[in-house]
Amino acid sequence: MSAPRLSALVVAHNEEAELPGCLARLSFADEVVVVLDRCTDRSAEIARASGARVIEGGWEIEGARRNTGIEACSGHWIVEVDADERMPHALATEIREVIATSAPGWYLIPFDNYIGRRLVRHGWGAGIGVSAAPRLFARGHKTWGAQRIHPKLELGTALGSLRTPMEHYVDRDLSDMLARLDRYTTARARDLVDSGDIGTLGHNVRRMFSRFWKCYVARKGYREGPYGVLVALMAALYPVLSHLKARFALDEAALGRGDPP
Repeated sequence: MSAPRLSALVVAHNEEAELPGCLARLSFADEVVVVLDRCTDRSAEIARASGARVIEGGWEIEGARRNTGIEACSGHWIVEVDADERMPHALATEIREVIATSAPGWYLIPFDNYIGRRLVRHGWGAGIGVSAAPRLFARGHKTWGAQRIHPKLELGTALGSLRTPMEHYVDRDLSDMLARLDRYTTARARDLVDSGDIGTLGHNVRRMFSRFWKCYVARKGYREGPYGVLVALMAALYPVLSHLKARFALDEAALGRGDPP
């Protein structure tokens, strides 16, 4: 019986600095599919030079962009890798071993998250980062939802978690993390406006404190020193900033000064 065919999927926007390192670690897959969203840099050239199949287009919704990539993959199994992630050799070997004998379904892949060169193991979650995600799945066992940021997932059969973590270079420094928070909350505000329910200011202010406690205490962010404070603070600010951006946009639209975000 032949081994299951494996596709590696990368979805990116203007990632010419990250793509070479990412794609160099994916040669273990039977095919590499790269979906490029409105890229204006050398991402397409770099992806094609690596031998990847490139799909270019423009998608406002992250879920639609990722579903386009999944549909383009021909493998029985798909592993999703972002441009700022690196596939360790041990993880590649583990993936091949697992899919060779596994029933169809999906697996969690753990992450080693880096801020700059610092490995930050604890405190991630609440919209600012994750410690594991369902990145390895058989065809038909994962579909992304119609949201701009952190789309909801429809998943098939859960099969467990892999042992080896993916290397994720989340942010270069504090400024990079703040810029990411700004992008994420802008996209979340647009989703809130589209949903017709942006929530209340009081509820989201309360969420600041519960999220900080969850990341810093429950998820042991305190073990990371100032990095744990930083991660917890970004997670705490995420809901209230998203709400305020949505509220201000609706106020401006009501006054005739612009459209919602």
